[in-house]
Amino acid sequence: MECPFCKIVSGELNAYKVYEDENFLAFLSIRPVTDGHVLVIPKEHIRWVWDVPNIDEYYKVVQKIAKALRKAFGTEQILSYVLGDEVPHAHVWLLPKLESDSLEDLMNIRKTKKYTSEKFKEIVEKIKRYL
Repeated sequence: MECPFCKIVSGELNAYKVYEDENFLAFLSIRPVTDGHVLVIPKEHIRWVWDVPNIDEYYKVVQKIAKALRKAFGTEQILSYVLGDEVPHAHVWLLPKLESDSLEDLMNIRKTKKYTSEKFKEIVEKIKRYL
C-alpha cells in the first residue's frame, strides 16, 4: 500500500494545508470529527511519531498549530491524539473542542462530518489568520 500522506507531501494528492515548512506539514482531516480537525505530519515517511528524529521540532509545530486553533475557534481546549493505526505514517491529530462538541463525540473517530470544499477552505483561512 502506498502511503497517502507521502502522496500529499509530494503533491500527488491534494490536501487543505494550514501549515508547511521544510520538515513538517499540517492539513485538515478529510474525515473531520470537528471543525479545525488538523493532522500534523513529518514530511519524511516515518511510521511512528515516537521515531521522528527531530521530535522536539515536530512538537513545536504541533504546539504552534494548537495555539492557532485556540485563537481561531475561541476555545482553550485542544485535544490531541497519537493513534497511528489508520494511516501508516507518523501523525498527530489536533481537535478544537467547541462548546457544541461533546467529549464522547470527539473521541469517536468514526463519527465524522461532511464538508464542501468551500467549508474546508473557510476553515483553512480561519486557522491561517493566527499562524
